[in-house]
Amino acid sequence: MPDMERWPTTRLLSTAARLVEISWNEKLKSIGLTHAGVIAMQVLAAKGAITQAALAEVARVKAQTMGTTLARLELHGHVTRQRSDSDRRSHVVTLTDAGIAALAEAVKLEQDVLSPVAVDTARLREELRIVVRGLAGLPAPEEESRDIDTDLPQA
Repeated sequence: MPDMERWPTTRLLSTAARLVEISWNEKLKSIGLTHAGVIAMQVLAAKGAITQAALAEVARVKAQTMGTTLARLELHGHVTRQRSDSDRRSHVVTLTDAGIAALAEAVKLEQDVLSPVAVDTARLREELRIVVRGLAGLPAPEEESRDIDTDLPQA
């Protein structure tokens, strides 16, 4: 790799994010999941059954992208999608028992992603939360409500 000492922080951050996501997806592939799928399942685990549109909003992705992710999760039996009784245009997404089990396995695999790196993961997580909150315009921890963390999936 080129001399990273001269890289701007944004390049370091985006390169690290890509490398983490590649490693994470390789590990998740072994259990039939993707990073995007885990994020969707984490939101569902935290919030319960919600509409596909609300899920996309909380995960901060486009509805079409979420639809593709959910189709794969549904195919593997991790979620179900049913038309809303109150609005036939909406689909309500629910995490299945198989999805809960797969999510638990994904959480175990997550520990392996940064294991080859000598880094204080607790400090890294705190710094990253500050960056995400600041750039997303979310309140600082002492100002936030209990629901804010469920709006920021941990995958």
